[in-house]
Amino acid sequence: MIEERDTEAVIYRTAVVAFQYYPDRETAEPGYTIDEDLDWIIAPLRQLPQAERDAIRARALGLILDPTADRQPFIHDIKALTRKPPAV
Repeated sequence: MIEERDTEAVIYRTAVVAFQYYPDRETAEPGYTIDEDLDWIIAPLRQLPQAERDAIRARALGLILDPTADRQPFIHDIKALTRKPPAV
C-alpha cells in the first residue's frame, strides 16, 4: 500500500498538469514534453510495479488531454492505493 500523502500528491499533480496543459504547449514552449509532467505525476508511486505505474500514467494522460473527462474514477482508484491506518 501507498502512503496517503503520496496518493494525494498524484491527484494534486495530475490536476496541476491538466490545468496548465494546452494542445500546442510542446511547440509554444521549446524543451517542454508532456512525458516530463507524467514522470512528475507518478514519481510518488515508484514502489508500485512498473505495469501498474504505466497504467496510472496512461490514465493521467487521458485526463490531461481531455478536459471533459470524468476524474472521479481516477481519484477513487488512486485513493484506493492508500495504506489504511490500523483499527483501534
